[in-house]
Amino acid sequence: MSNLNAIRERIDIVELIGESVKLRRSGRGYSGFCPFHPNEKTPSFYVWADTQRWRCFGACNTGGDVFEFVTRREGLTFSEVVQRLAKRAGVELAPPNPRAAEQSAVQDRLRTVLAAAANYYHNALLNSAAARSVREYLQGRGVTPAMQQRFVLGYAPDSWDAGLKFFCESGHAMADLAAAGLINQTDDGPPRDRFRNRLMFPIRDRDGRTVGFGARALNPADNPKYLNSPQTELFTKGALLYGLDFARKAVLEQREAVLVEGYMDVIGAHQAGFVNVVSPMGTALSDRQLQLVRSGNPRIVLALDADAAGAQAVMRSLNVAREDGEREETPAFDPRGLVRNEARLKLDIRVAALPAGMDPDELIAKDPDAWRAAVANAQPVVDFVMNTLAAGRDLKSAKVKAELSDILLPIIQDVSHPTERGAYIQKLARLLQVDERTLVQAASPRQLRPQPAAAAAAPPAAVESATTNLNALETHCLAALVNAPEQLAHINRQLRALQLPVLGRNDFAETQYSLVFQQLTAALEQMDAEPLDYLNAHIEPALADILQALLELGRKSASPEERVQRDLVDSAVRLRQRAIRQRLTELQFIAEQDGAVPDVGEQNPEHNAGTLTIGLQSIQRYLAPVSRRDKISSGL
Repeated sequence: MSNLNAIRERIDIVELIGESVKLRRSGRGYSGFCPFHPNEKTPSFYVWADTQRWRCFGACNTGGDVFEFVTRREGLTFSEVVQRLAKRAGVELAPPNPRAAEQSAVQDRLRTVLAAAANYYHNALLNSAAARSVREYLQGRGVTPAMQQRFVLGYAPDSWDAGLKFFCESGHAMADLAAAGLINQTDDGPPRDRFRNRLMFPIRDRDGRTVGFGARALNPADNPKYLNSPQTELFTKGALLYGLDFARKAVLEQREAVLVEGYMDVIGAHQAGFVNVVSPMGTALSDRQLQLVRSGNPRIVLALDADAAGAQAVMRSLNVAREDGEREETPAFDPRGLVRNEARLKLDIRVAALPAGMDPDELIAKDPDAWRAAVANAQPVVDFVMNTLAAGRDLKSAKVKAELSDILLPIIQDVSHPTERGAYIQKLARLLQVDERTLVQAASPRQLRPQPAAAAAAPPAAVESATTNLNALETHCLAALVNAPEQLAHINRQLRALQLPVLGRNDFAETQYSLVFQQLTAALEQMDAEPLDYLNAHIEPALADILQALLELGRKSASPEERVQRDLVDSAVRLRQRAIRQRLTELQFIAEQDGAVPDVGEQNPEHNAGTLTIGLQSIQRYLAPVSRRDKISSGL
């Protein structure tokens, strides 16, 4: 029995969830109000002791086992949840495999080096005569000594080797300094400090461990103005949020995360008591960063600068020019992807309008109430995109009308709520002064005829205990995907053709598979490494054995590329079919026990029995020719 299965069997899920959710007996299960979104009038959260699973039929439409519940409730990594629940269950975890142990040792050394660097730069800021102007700058920006200490702000001396000498004299290896991104090494010269004459902002993970630095130039002639650590074993800029280590608790409690552009914006907000503020550090917000604040399904508010550069930063995050069809469904924070993620993650994403010419930290310092109002009155993201793209355009021009409708209709189509979607169609028709029926017709999704595909092969026998006794369909589908990540694009195109949401982590009932799939989508999103290389380098230690077993399974069942694609698409469609059938079974079971189906709420109409049945019928029509061909090929 694997460690995970042993933990599941020894923990009473009703008792564990009952510690934070008030449950009442409901037939053979238990019901209560979902802890992951604001309470509604009737309970939509159900727990079943016999299957050791839970599900919310309300706004968030999430579910899973004990691992999934604690991950969502506490905002912990899967590895952290396994450690916590193993201790509770009295299960002794197996030691990590040699590869994971080696990777952990490397990461520990880098964290030690980076912590020492943060202290070195901080002491230089406090005590160096050369840092006097930096201290005066921070004082002029209103940053108190207490906040300088809290965020461990620092100063990198104006020297090519001051840091290098200090770190080497402190006993740190040159290889670790390079791996941590603190020095630059070239073939034609000696190693040199990466950061020189800069205001240093330590960047920490959500547990408060330093993983890299952001550095602001102090000399206006130095470029770039902001220099970050390079990508390292610990530092991936698109997978971190500045200030999250301090903001996590506030985001969970307030169910709201406010995203600002700069380091000083975060510091100014926290100093004024707005602790739910974080920053993506100038990058277009990624799906990986959204995952960092998704626990509890908070409202996400983009509060970027109101000047031209700030507007451009918003539009970078909402970039709609998605030319590469193969990557169209790759999670990314553009208008189309943002709204799709909004539907998938059930996040309410908005954009706050700030007064012209004022940065967030300036507004907070001058008028905290105005900041509070700007966040409270933040615009729904689709409204923002529509207004921003239409601003300054000649809306009487037929060419402009066509251009804006081509851009905006796909965004509107991705809105999950049908009533809201219809309202945006009406609004766009009024904006462009065209017949609403024209837009409705243009928005009708193109139907693709399903192509014959090979039958989903049964997965080979597991080569690792990590995959033993797990769902065979999930194992087969995920093993193929991790070996050919680019095939996710084909799967999602077919699901959209069937008017179904793209493949998501909720399609995998096994929590460990769900999380491997989540990290696979993050690997597809980044552009710095091949997806599989990135996945291997960043997989959580608790999932490393599972990933290696899936990779081996996929290699053993390798087929010609065109067959892999057809087989994988069909397997994924069957995976969605199974998920829908499970939802319908749960709804029927609850109706039999309680006399009525749970109220899925207006926020989640796509998951009521009628909508689920329509989706199931669409899948059955798609699979009918596939099933007939399978019978013929098997001689039945």
